Amino acid sequence: MFLLGTLVNGLFIIVGTFFGKLLHRIPEHMKTTVMHGIGLAVMVLGLQMGFKSTNFLVVIISLVLGAVIGELIALEDKLSQLGNWLERKIGSKGQGSISQGFVTATLIFVIGAMAIIGALDSGLRGDNDVLYTKAIIDGFTALILTTTLGIGVLFSAFPVIIYEGTIALFATQIDRFVPQALLDSFITEMTATGGVMIFAIGLNLTGLTKIRVANFLPGIVVSGLIVAIIYCFK
Repeated sequence: MFLLGTLVNGLFIIVGTFFGKLLHRIPEHMKTTVMHGIGLAVMVLGLQMGFKSTNFLVVIISLVLGAVIGELIALEDKLSQLGNWLERKIGSKGQGSISQGFVTATLIFVIGAMAIIGALDSGLRGDNDVLYTKAIIDGFTALILTTTLGIGVLFSAFPVIIYEGTIALFATQIDRFVPQALLDSFITEMTATGGVMIFAIGLNLTGLTKIRVANFLPGIVVSGLIVAIIYCFK
């Protein structure tokens, strides 16, 4: 079942969130230190992903064009509005903002090599091992994020399921249309572009900056288009 890994990933995020709510009495200074630790780890992960690029000019152009598109359509504002709508519907009795938790967790769980590669493996080969590994990591991350950012982290499970499920579904047919060399380039440059965004999320989690990371998301698609153009001209 090519969607099994995706569903397990979403389930672990939900379970991690519930355990995080049970542990919400963790002292504030401990939460802050733990969040800084997660932020630093996320920054290192982003750097590792960014360094995978074989043509960093693609990453730069993708980020610039993606930022322009994201600002024009106010993508971060729309995600925040969705989080605020959820907050109004269910209320927020715990610590943290539903909007902040939803946006931050969604960006962390969706952007990254494991989401793309895992979903592709699931669709192409029926191999869910990468997504199972990601599910465990996301579950623990959701637990920690929930203790600081609140129940909004729970709702990030749904974009994750939709995103990974769509890639897995597309992957069941992708090998008929996309050559392996092009697919490898897609993954490499999209991973590197996403890595820079992951690094920015880490900066936000440490409190050093407040970068509107969601507005860079169109850069993922832009990087894929640029790679396709380069491949065609070669």
